[in-house]
Amino acid sequence: MPDPQFDGRPARLQVHRVSPVYANGKCRSVPNRAAVLIHGGTQTGPPVFDLRHPATGGGELSVQKALARAGVDTFAPNLIGFGRSTHFEDGLDDPGNASLRPYNADGTCPHPEGCDRTHVPFPLDQQGTLLLTNSLGGERRAHSSNVRFARVDTFVRDIRQVIDDAIARSKPTDGKVTLLGWSFGGQLAARTLYAANPVLPGSAGYIAKVNRVVFLSSAFGFPTEETPPPTGFATFPLRVSDPSSAAAALWRMPPEREAACTGHVVPGSPEQLRSQMLEQETVGREWGGTDPNNPTGLTRSPVFSSYGWNTTVAGQLTTPSLVIHGFEDTVAPPANAPAIYNALPASMTNKVLVQVQCASHALLNEGCSGQRCTPQSGTPYGGRPGEPWAGPHATLKAALIEWIKNGTFNGAANGQFTVDASGVASSGT
Repeated sequence: MPDPQFDGRPARLQVHRVSPVYANGKCRSVPNRAAVLIHGGTQTGPPVFDLRHPATGGGELSVQKALARAGVDTFAPNLIGFGRSTHFEDGLDDPGNASLRPYNADGTCPHPEGCDRTHVPFPLDQQGTLLLTNSLGGERRAHSSNVRFARVDTFVRDIRQVIDDAIARSKPTDGKVTLLGWSFGGQLAARTLYAANPVLPGSAGYIAKVNRVVFLSSAFGFPTEETPPPTGFATFPLRVSDPSSAAAALWRMPPEREAACTGHVVPGSPEQLRSQMLEQETVGREWGGTDPNNPTGLTRSPVFSSYGWNTTVAGQLTTPSLVIHGFEDTVAPPANAPAIYNALPASMTNKVLVQVQCASHALLNEGCSGQRCTPQSGTPYGGRPGEPWAGPHATLKAALIEWIKNGTFNGAANGQFTVDASGVASSGT
């Protein structure tokens, strides 16, 4: 841990598992398959991957249920500092560890409780803007921990433990799992599969335990190793978020695309995500708001240093890779996807790029409605002939099932594909 006061303490990881159930028993010829799904930098795993909300036209938005019905056992952890995993009482359970006001330009601090700085866009003075009434009682506090909570390799350690646990519990036939990283989770998946990791020995052993990887709406473009910035790392460990605005931001598109991509927000889905995010909270649900008797509820996530995912790292990966991204993503730039694909070794014979129109950062929970959903010709990928496209969520589920089972997309083990606004997949960019 970056703060040594937490080293050696016991900690627990919450893992949300959704497994296949066979009404009449599983045939021996059906292989066991498992996947580990890694969440982003502020979202928790269970709400994102197992959103309990109906899809437009029937069915559900849950990715984990869709995979389970296809015979894939899925494990969605909350990494340390997220959801119901360990936060430490004097770490992320302490509202006084949220950010304070910034230092003056000359480096001085005029405030008795202290000041903060940050090396990446973690917001400052969250104590004053979000926590002052609930739960600080009107006064900012000095921190009990004065450094970032985690680094990328802190989370890689967690992922390794979940991989081992998933293999032990699910007993996949090939002894391996498929690893999926969404958003910041893509960066963590890549670091997990980076053979030259100098911080955590044993990378080769974990690379051997992963049969395929999926980079979904992935972050990209960070230093290979952790390097202190000129002004130093963040001086606080806790970030808090308003779950309503955080959920809405995932579906945000450029304005002109919002109008064109009819039905991409399934009614009620952002609200359901907010509800499930607060379900994961053990402390933050009593924080936030300006009424002492009516906290609005906030979600907590750790402050971390970010590194380990760039062209250098991608060029050394050997695990078969599916890169999938929405063209309308305003959180992780759509250009990340071809950049990742092109940086993967040219000698890799099993790599696929899929770019989806009318898909935002919430691609995995996104729908479709109106005339655009009915193709003029062809069948939506993940749909049925003659029926309208259910949306990016249906395409993603079909792509994951095909990739996990066969290592292909639309029957191809290599190449680039575009899924249009009616769900029809074609080769090429």
